[in-house]
Amino acid sequence: MPTNVIVGYDGSPSAGEAISAGASLFPGAHAWVVYVWTPPFGSTRLRRRLRTSARDIDDLVELIEREGQREADAIAAAGVALATAAEWDAEPLVNRTMGSDGLRLAQLAEQLHGDVIVVGSRGLSGTDAVLGSVSDLVVHYATVPVLVVPNPLLITEFEALREGPVVVGYDGSDGAEKALDSARRLFPGRRLLLAAVRDGDEDVPVGPAARDAELLSLRMPKLAGPASRVAADLLVECADQHDAAVLVVGSRGRSTIREVLLGSVARGAVHRTHRPVLVVHG
Repeated sequence: MPTNVIVGYDGSPSAGEAISAGASLFPGAHAWVVYVWTPPFGSTRLRRRLRTSARDIDDLVELIEREGQREADAIAAAGVALATAAEWDAEPLVNRTMGSDGLRLAQLAEQLHGDVIVVGSRGLSGTDAVLGSVSDLVVHYATVPVLVVPNPLLITEFEALREGPVVVGYDGSDGAEKALDSARRLFPGRRLLLAAVRDGDEDVPVGPAARDAELLSLRMPKLAGPASRVAADLLVECADQHDAAVLVVGSRGRSTIREVLLGSVARGAVHRTHRPVLVVHG
């Protein structure tokens, strides 16, 4: 069966980059192109035009909501056109919310039985096209894996999406095992590299599911700064060295040193890498 992708789209270049990257990673997928908006909504230029024709504030709000809905539908349709051109089976979903855009997107992904959420590292805000906090909320609240695509991707990084290996942050924990399982399911046939962050000479326990994968040992340097930041940097560097298509991290690890992983390590990897990061929740 094709992968069921939930992609957040707001018309920004970053959202378009997320669709392009997602189509390379999940070819032939079915995609819900989701635009989440909060009424009363409308672009600044739209609101200024409507203000001169409204009889009163109630009429202005009604006009903004009606015209805002049309704008939202047009933005979602543009996203569907991009996704269709990228050979996804795509359909639009415009959703009103009175709360967090990120939380609503995570909720929709669960309701639609999505396999993965795809978001850009900028964009996806229904009011000002600035992501940051919205992508963070999606990553924190989603119960399905979330692929965060940075913008811009360099040519070499984009080319790696097609056939590059998948690097999985690994520490032997249940969270790491689930991340590995999701990587196998979402990227069948890909070369899997387990990046094991080691604290000193301590061995990383390897679970049964990981014994047929390639294990890379990454040693934590002493006195190099906060453990979570150093671990995130090691994973990012490993992904770069192996020209990875995706870096996969679990949302929880076995200990403070090995949070590989959302704890602060996963969050650090999302914010510090120039490659797509898949966050898998435990």
